Amino acid sequence: MSTYPQRVADNILPLSVAGSLPEAFIEWYFTENIEDHEIADEDCELCDQEQLRYHFEIKNRHTNHRLWVGSSCILKFHVQVFDNGTLLDEKGSAKKLEDLKRKMRLDSCIKALRKLAASENNDILSNALDFYLKNKYLTPKFAFVVFWRLNSNKIDHSPSFFKVSLKKDKYKTDLAQMPLDRVHMIWPALSSSQRKLAVSYGHTPPIST
Repeated sequence: MSTYPQRVADNILPLSVAGSLPEAFIEWYFTENIEDHEIADEDCELCDQEQLRYHFEIKNRHTNHRLWVGSSCILKFHVQVFDNGTLLDEKGSAKKLEDLKRKMRLDSCIKALRKLAASENNDILSNALDFYLKNKYLTPKFAFVVFWRLNSNKIDHSPSFFKVSLKKDKYKTDLAQMPLDRVHMIWPALSSSQRKLAVSYGHTPPIST
């Protein structure tokens, strides 16, 4: 079985001018082409890591070869990342890639909400879509109804991608008074601090399966 460095070298060197690492990676840059496969079943064409949901395209400026890779490989091997023509440093590259993933997660949520709103003649769902488009988060009550109906309609979605706001006292009160089964329904969308708050209200975390 080949080692990790050997797999990387075998995948990148034949497509590069340089004959060794890390010189070869100097030839490569992130093209800004990205793809959300919606399920994590893709492979990184650089390191062969499996079960990737997001692909980021890199290109060799000399050979024009392209590879679809995971964002971690772009950062690990210092593949060049640009922003409006400016080469980013390591911190800037990490931020840009994370921002792109955040946008893909948001787009995924909006896609699921649009599909849900179109599948049912329900004012609550239409209002939830409009609310999310405007605010980029759901209220606890909206979140419960949305997740309930997404599951009922078997619409593919990732609950952890959705954001729930508890900034207003009303939202906190709604969470505190929410039946436990509904709290468990929206639990994946709650942040760690929001989960602690829910526990302080007397809610118990769902049992992991």
